[in-house]
Amino acid sequence: MTDALIESAKRAAARQAVADHFDPRATHVGIGSGTTIVYVVEAIKEVATDPTIRFVPTGYQSRQVIIQAGLTPLAFDSLPPEVILDIAFDGADEVDQDLNCIKGGGACLFQEKLVAERARKFVCVADYRKKQDRLLTKWPTIPIEVAPIAVPTVLADLRILGSPNPKLRTTLLEKSGPLKTDQDFFIIDAPFPSLLIAADVAAGKGKGDGSDGTWEVNRLATAIKELTGVLEVGIFSGLNGIEAEAIRQKEGGKTVVTGGQVPVAVYFGMQDGSVEVRVKE
Repeated sequence: MTDALIESAKRAAARQAVADHFDPRATHVGIGSGTTIVYVVEAIKEVATDPTIRFVPTGYQSRQVIIQAGLTPLAFDSLPPEVILDIAFDGADEVDQDLNCIKGGGACLFQEKLVAERARKFVCVADYRKKQDRLLTKWPTIPIEVAPIAVPTVLADLRILGSPNPKLRTTLLEKSGPLKTDQDFFIIDAPFPSLLIAADVAAGKGKGDGSDGTWEVNRLATAIKELTGVLEVGIFSGLNGIEAEAIRQKEGGKTVVTGGQVPVAVYFGMQDGSVEVRVKE
């Protein structure tokens, strides 16, 4: 497929996702990073009539996209604590059949996770290349944001967890050194075998805890996040925003609920110009 057809697929998915989920009455909207999000903002600009809407970016690039569209950005750390984003739009590097995502190919994952978890619902927009049954099918590695001083330790720990050759990501101009995130952290890219979903473990396809060389999505995300020096893991798994809010309501705000990482829907722009929507079964 040509680059033009891939970009057309991204635009089609973005326009459909915005048509289905953007509410012009929204007050706060999260805007992720990456090439697909340019088309999301383009579509929002056509239907957003309220100049008081604030758009919360996940990093420098998405902030510039918001500004260039004539919309009003608001830094995540300027959000009042009681404000929940009406919706967040973002892309992904790969999505499995349970809507778990790998993100961070563009080195922006920590702020993307902050924004996704702060939203009532997260909607993912991608092209057909990102549509897989299991994570790490075509996308080769899990991006991990790490404190620079901890890189050697985390690389060694990842090998113990079963990653055969984790590597520190460098800039395109290698002599410039490691690539830095918006937090001035580094990125490690860690390959693992294709990740199981919960149904695979239930069906006896692997233990999913690393002991037999297999990892289930949530278990691996937790194992990596627990490594000292890791700021965040580029696996978005667990609850979606609607599920997380239901638990908060049930617990009466007395329990910290880490959720909203999983999209409520993923829009894939396909080769033939159509859009496929994947939702939780």
